[in-house]
Amino acid sequence: MADAVMGNYGRIDLAFDHGEGSWLVTATGERYLDCASGIAVNSLGHNHPALVNALRDQAGKLWHVSNLYRIPEQEEVASMLTSLAGLDRAFFCNSGAEATEAAVKMARRAMHHRGEAERFTILCAEGAFHGRTIAMLAATDRPAFREGFGPMPDGFDHFPFGNMNALRDRLITDAEGGKPSIAAVMVESVQGEGGAKPLPPGFLKDLRALCDEVGCFLIADEVQIGVGRSGHIFSFEPSGIRPDIVAMAKGLAGGFPVGAVLTTEEIAKAMTPGSHGSTFGGNPLAMASARAVLKVLSEKGFMEGVRLRAKQLRDGLDDLANGRQGLFQVRGNGFLLGLVFAKEVPAGDVVAMLRRHHVLSVPASENTVRLLPPLTVTEDEITLLLTCLGNCLDTLEKASA
Repeated sequence: MADAVMGNYGRIDLAFDHGEGSWLVTATGERYLDCASGIAVNSLGHNHPALVNALRDQAGKLWHVSNLYRIPEQEEVASMLTSLAGLDRAFFCNSGAEATEAAVKMARRAMHHRGEAERFTILCAEGAFHGRTIAMLAATDRPAFREGFGPMPDGFDHFPFGNMNALRDRLITDAEGGKPSIAAVMVESVQGEGGAKPLPPGFLKDLRALCDEVGCFLIADEVQIGVGRSGHIFSFEPSGIRPDIVAMAKGLAGGFPVGAVLTTEEIAKAMTPGSHGSTFGGNPLAMASARAVLKVLSEKGFMEGVRLRAKQLRDGLDDLANGRQGLFQVRGNGFLLGLVFAKEVPAGDVVAMLRRHHVLSVPASENTVRLLPPLTVTEDEITLLLTCLGNCLDTLEKASA
C-alpha cells in the first residue's frame, strides 16, 4: 500500500512498539537506547509512572474545555512555572514555534502599549532556530529552511552568535538614532538545531544589562534547553538573570504537546482579552502532564542527580575526544551535547552507525551529532552509550586510516 503520509520528513525505516525508561522497543523485541528523547521531549523517558498515572487519572475526568472557561489545572501549572522562573504570568499553547511566536507578539504588543509602536524588530543570533511557522522562519537563521517559502515577514534581524561587541554596537546605534526600532533580543543559551552551540560564559548577564540600558526586552528561548536539560529547570538560572519573556515547550509535558510563555506583569498587561489565544493550549490533559513533570523535577535531589549524570557523560565524551585528536570535539550543556566532527565525517553517517549499535541520536548542523538522553538516564546506561560510541569511533578511525 502506498504511504499516504506526506514526505516532508526523511524518516528512518524503523518503528517502535513501546518504551521503557531510556529504552524504545520494536514489535520484534529489539531494544534501542534512546539518546534522542523525541528531540528533547521525553524528559522523564518512556512510561514514567508519574506521567502515566497523571494522564490516566485526568483522562477519566476531563480532557478539554477551551480557554472560554477557567481551567484550575492551568492555574496551578502557571503558578508553578512563574514561581520557578521568578516571573508573573503564563500563557499556554501547543508547541515551541507557537511559544516563540507568542513571545514575539508579547514583546511587540508591550512596546505598542508603552507608546513605542515603532519598536518592533526582533534581534536573533546567527545560526538560531526558533521554529517553522512563517514568522519564526524569519527569526531562524537557516536559509535552507526558508527556501521556497518567501517572502519572509519584516521585523527580524540577526547578530553574530556570541559576539557581544557586535550586539552592543547594533543596540546602542539603534538607541542613539533618535528613533529606536528594536523591541527585543531573542536568544537560545544553547543553540540546539544550530549544533549544540552554547553562548560564551557571562553573555546572558551582559545581555541583560544591555537590554536594560537601551530599554528593549530579553526573550529567552528555552524550548529545547529548558525543563531541566541544562541541569537546571531553566538554563538561565546559573547566570542570575531574569529574562522578560521565556518561551518553553518540548520536555515540559514529557511527550504530551504543550508550550508555554512566561513573562512579567508589565508585559502581560498589554495582552488584553482577544489579543492572542489558543484553542487547545493549556487544556486539562496537557496540564496534568506538565504538572507531573514539574513535580518530579522539583523533587529533592532530582536536579542534582541530572547534573551528576550529565557530568559523567561529558567527562566520558571528553575522554573519547582527547583519545582521538582531531576526529571530533564536544560542546553543549547538561544533556544537550554535540559531537562536532571533521567536515569529511557526515553527522548522518555517525547517527546511522550508532543506530546499528542500537543507540539513537540526532543530527544537527555543522556535522554535529546531538545526544539528548532523558533526564532519568542511569549511570549504567551512560556507560553503555560511551562504550557503543567508542566502538563507532574505532570503526571511523580504521576507515580513515
